[in-house]
Amino acid sequence: MLYYLFTYLYQHYHIPGTGVFQYTTFRAAMAVVTSLIIAQYFGAPLIRLLQRQQIGESIRDLGLQGQMEKKGTPTMGGLIILLAILVPVLLFAKLDNIYIVLMILSTVWLGLIGFVDDYIKVVKKDKEGLAGRFKVLGQIGLGITVGWVLFFSKDVTVRQYLLPNGDLSAVDASTVYQDVKLMITTIPFAKNNELNYGNLFSYAGPYFNGLYSILYIPIVILIITAVSNGANITDGLDGLAAGTSAIIGITLAIFCFVSGNALLADYLDIMYIPNSGELVIFCTAFVGACVGFLWYNSYPAQVFMGDTGSLAIGGIIAVLALIVRKELLIPVLCGIFLIENLSVMLQVSYFKYTRRKYGEGKRLLRMSPLHHHYQKLGYHESKIVSRFWIVGIMLAVITLVTLKLR
Repeated sequence: MLYYLFTYLYQHYHIPGTGVFQYTTFRAAMAVVTSLIIAQYFGAPLIRLLQRQQIGESIRDLGLQGQMEKKGTPTMGGLIILLAILVPVLLFAKLDNIYIVLMILSTVWLGLIGFVDDYIKVVKKDKEGLAGRFKVLGQIGLGITVGWVLFFSKDVTVRQYLLPNGDLSAVDASTVYQDVKLMITTIPFAKNNELNYGNLFSYAGPYFNGLYSILYIPIVILIITAVSNGANITDGLDGLAAGTSAIIGITLAIFCFVSGNALLADYLDIMYIPNSGELVIFCTAFVGACVGFLWYNSYPAQVFMGDTGSLAIGGIIAVLALIVRKELLIPVLCGIFLIENLSVMLQVSYFKYTRRKYGEGKRLLRMSPLHHHYQKLGYHESKIVSRFWIVGIMLAVITLVTLKLR
């Protein structure tokens, strides 16, 4: 909203200083500062409110070090994250940008699902929370919406440059270009690093056009569901999910910046996505919200984000990656989420397999998810979190290297 106000003042009254709102970098900086201030200013009062309402975490004794000390710690702190994201975005972003609209929708959508789940757990005192099928239905609904918009909206395009011979090239120094509707994505570490989803389904022949969207949308659903659940599972130690997500958010901000800048995209020889640069403002607000939340969530946590925050941040990361056509990098960039997910799946599968085969279930890990395995080994919670952050930074660097290493 402030963007439109200051743009009007600049264009009609030429007030000195109002022109800075035309720069994405300035608005991104303002977004992260505002996000941090909101998280700091509203965090403490919200925690006190949650304490007064006795909205605290109920802890099941799993024999983990320091676990029972957390009983009664306020949860639903994800409200701090949601507020610290949405307010700066509404203030500083272009609200008519299709990608910003999609990100706001995704944030609110999954935030509401998580809020309902937390509300049932801590207010209604139902430990099961929202039934799993309703969570999945909500994630599928968002996946269908995001996939539909990305596939059918005329505002979602990539720019291809016209060579003198009339052929199209992904990036070229020429100023003659076309913004075309193509569902292509980036293949990491490949020389010709673009994959057209349509080519995967070319066997369909004359039915190709009809099947294209039908087959693309389930891919979007799978990615959103997997990443949001991965973030949810990772949220098991103080500061783990928030810190990991902040690292991922910084990486995605860089991708949004270079993908939305024609000169940088040309220099790096990557796909230029018109209007995606505006997402830098959303990314910086997201990073600011995660870092601001860490002020209260770092060990020992004064508040937990709950599903309100974890489902939302996972969905945000997934949709951002889809928009900038970097979804094939998610296994690397979100490697912490992936290994946490896999640790649970492997633990359960191996237990069931050994129980069927030997009559007694055996475990691969001392406990899943993976961070609890290390707790069982005797590592202190803060050490586990710090080391997971370090691994997250390493994965982020490897992800960024794909911009040039092919």
